[in-house]
Amino acid sequence: MNGSCLQFDKNPIRDAISRIRFAPASNNLLISSWDSNLRLYDVDRSQLVFEASGEAALLDCCFQGESAAFTAASDCSITRYDLHSGISESFGNHDDLATCVEYSDETGQVITAGWDKKIKCWDSRSMMALSCVHTVSVGIESMSLYGFIVMVAAGLSVNMYDLRKFNDSIYSKRVDIQINCVRPYLDQGFAAGSVDGRVALKYFNPSNQNDGYAFRCHPKAKEKRHELAAVNDIVFSPSIYGAFVTGDNDGYVTIWNAQSKKRVLEMPKFENSIASLSYNHEGQFLAIASSYTYQEANELEIPPRIYIHEMDNEYIGSFSAGGSRSLAC
Repeated sequence: MNGSCLQFDKNPIRDAISRIRFAPASNNLLISSWDSNLRLYDVDRSQLVFEASGEAALLDCCFQGESAAFTAASDCSITRYDLHSGISESFGNHDDLATCVEYSDETGQVITAGWDKKIKCWDSRSMMALSCVHTVSVGIESMSLYGFIVMVAAGLSVNMYDLRKFNDSIYSKRVDIQINCVRPYLDQGFAAGSVDGRVALKYFNPSNQNDGYAFRCHPKAKEKRHELAAVNDIVFSPSIYGAFVTGDNDGYVTIWNAQSKKRVLEMPKFENSIASLSYNHEGQFLAIASSYTYQEANELEIPPRIYIHEMDNEYIGSFSAGGSRSLAC
């Protein structure tokens, strides 16, 4: 797999990266960071095409189509940015750090969550129109969206809400790990990464009473040790069914096969923690944010970097040939 590092010559990223996301239908990459800046990078042209500075650390970001974006920030604010005009406007607030933001193409809603233990739905067509609120028992660190389903990490469980009947529909699945991130597995279920290096993959409609499995996400280099690093992000390939990637706080990126329950590939260790991962819409590129995450006291505060890896024939061939070992449940 060929890899390149994005260049930010005029204004480098000066603090931890919180989230990277490829656009829905292009190779534009949205980047939020603790230096209060939202950036949009055109990967095809290797060019920074948008940058906006705010007042607080940005903890999450998402696209609204190709032309707008939302951020969640440490000053509790939700902000909308027009990526063409550069105009930004306040969209809403939480009572504590706003940690998560998602936009639903299906309903036109903006879904946000934060340390105030609240999940909020806003109507994007009517600014500041709050349509519903749910309160959970813990502050929220991770949230994902697939279709009409919102997945919220709440302690040892994942709560799921249907946007079509958000006020009275909830389904909770306990995963028995302290969840650090939750990501959708298409319409099959979800994967949750833990603070102690485990991944749980759960299905919505289990067959044969098997609702999924869990495994310890050991890098090959540390298989015989008991050092466990938090799994910070998980992404599923949009082009190869069952392929998913994990990034951990020790700087390892590993590709797995959900169907065969095997490791497929492990990239060389990155210089810093893996803060965020993102596939482009075709599954051709994998973006990797190597950055400190403020989770460990001994993290190296070296400049964050973003790498773009092309999922070439070597990757596809390795996946087709099968992985190196079965996952330990």
